[in-house]
Amino acid sequence: MTAWQLATLFAAGVAAGLIGAVAGLASLFSYPALLAAGLPATTANVTNTVCMLFQGAGAVAGSRPELRGAGPQVRRWVVPAVLGGATGAGLLLLTPAGGFERIVPFLVAAAALLLLRPPRAGEPRPPGRGVTLGVFGVAVYGGYFGAAAGVMMLALTMSLPGATLLRANALKNVLTWAANAVAAVGFAVFGHVAWAAVPALALGLLLGGRLGPVVARRLPARAVRIGIAVAGLGLAVRLFVQAWL
Repeated sequence: MTAWQLATLFAAGVAAGLIGAVAGLASLFSYPALLAAGLPATTANVTNTVCMLFQGAGAVAGSRPELRGAGPQVRRWVVPAVLGGATGAGLLLLTPAGGFERIVPFLVAAAALLLLRPPRAGEPRPPGRGVTLGVFGVAVYGGYFGAAAGVMMLALTMSLPGATLLRANALKNVLTWAANAVAAVGFAVFGHVAWAAVPALALGLLLGGRLGPVVARRLPARAVRIGIAVAGLGLAVRLFVQAWL
């Protein structure tokens, strides 16, 4: 890779890490940057997943203040996240082509619309099995395809009783990182990773991911939530055009 390509990947990684830690839309920057560097689509997808391991590490490190007291939630849902990520990665390695991409725009749009709903204050009922199944399902999607998986997970964690945007986003960062980690290991061992692109993109993602939660604390929660939803709807339209037209 040329020095210009590596610099571009690093810059895209910083932008992706920032937006991923705040909104869950990291692949909106990182995946196109890999395609622009000349990688085939499947190789770019696999390489992107491996690099996202560093974005998740940075985002979780930056979210430590919001994760205080969240240990029971993390322990409850990290296993479904890991199992879902492994399942999604396995599906991609075994069936790299398919019609799943046609469903993705509707899933992304649904998650974005859920974020537009104002959060409910303190519901008395504890979260049921539906949340566990939701975490597993989003993790499967994240391991297989990945685009806007963070938006879907954020919509899920925002539905928890008494959730605030920062707390829900911190929990989202942990769960998506767990799902992505197992998928990244699988791709590193069995997939075709463009290792020459990894250091520059991974370093940018680590830096951006670490700064993302810091930036999120300084932004108005309602504006951030609406901004994420609008960006998610825009991505859904883009994915719809790519898959159907």
